[in-house]
Amino acid sequence: MRCILGLDTSNYKTSLALISEDETIADLRQFLKVREGERGLRQSEALFQHVQNLPELFAQLRSSLGSNFDITIDGVAYSTRPRAVTGSYMPCFTAGASQAASISSAIDVPAVGFSHQEGHIEASVASFDKRPEGDFLACHFSGGTCEVLFVRQKEHQPHCADTFCRCDGERAFYDIDIIGGTRDISYGQVLDRAGVMLGLPFPCGQALDEQALSAGSNTNVLTGIKAKDAFVHLSGFDTQLRNRLADAKAGTLKTEELIREAFIRISDSIVKMLRQSAEQTDQTAIYMSGGVSSSRFLKEHVTKQLRRDGIDVYFTSPELSSDNAVGTALLGRRYLWG
Repeated sequence: MRCILGLDTSNYKTSLALISEDETIADLRQFLKVREGERGLRQSEALFQHVQNLPELFAQLRSSLGSNFDITIDGVAYSTRPRAVTGSYMPCFTAGASQAASISSAIDVPAVGFSHQEGHIEASVASFDKRPEGDFLACHFSGGTCEVLFVRQKEHQPHCADTFCRCDGERAFYDIDIIGGTRDISYGQVLDRAGVMLGLPFPCGQALDEQALSAGSNTNVLTGIKAKDAFVHLSGFDTQLRNRLADAKAGTLKTEELIREAFIRISDSIVKMLRQSAEQTDQTAIYMSGGVSSSRFLKEHVTKQLRRDGIDVYFTSPELSSDNAVGTALLGRRYLWG
């Protein structure tokens, strides 16, 4: 069986995927460990953990395949940097790039690089039966990213003959412009700061989502988030939420009800951003990716409100919404196999 191996080493997760022509053979991931009370890792710490995690994931892959599983790796796809723009760089991605180069040389197959962001987009659109045929909008809402993207599809690029295929940097199937998002911190940062304050393990989004869903009612103490030209500022809301959380810890507010209100305010601001983005671009198809987009609460509220405006919002499956190597492997398959 012919397969493509995918690697993604973000600041949150070590990911490895193996895909064939028509299915995902393996999708393995390991969260990076963050000390209790901390809200993330320094790049040196993230890189060190990736170096330790990758051999363990490869061992898991070998074990899952078994002794009689007949596969041939035709190429390795890996994430090179956060975005395909000048100056975008994070050392943690060098862990995956280094592994890809080693595997490429050892078994004499191409290694092709893509941006982490493009991997998210590819995983998102591949989650649905029909791919978008033309331009579309995509949202990347994660722990450190809050962007509304206008995505233009490029023509298929012919496969480069070089084995380690980095002759002009990285491959790209999309031209991506940021047309909305945050002017300061991200939704993910707001939620993680709130969760850490409540003593939840980092990253905190899933635990907070469960609190919002389980709360029977919500408070009404937070000011709404304004959106202008599809952009928001979240620092003020972040400060306001943490102040109210201090009140909740003192017993004057119910924590779950406050978290539910926070999710409502965030959902409303996302709806405003996406409405404005759709008006700017005349696009009515929006694909949602990133860890924050895996929230069931946000999905329900955002979809319901935008459907009234004739805007179709496609929320990626939770498995492919957060950081993963499946999207990267899919890009490699498109590039190498057409």
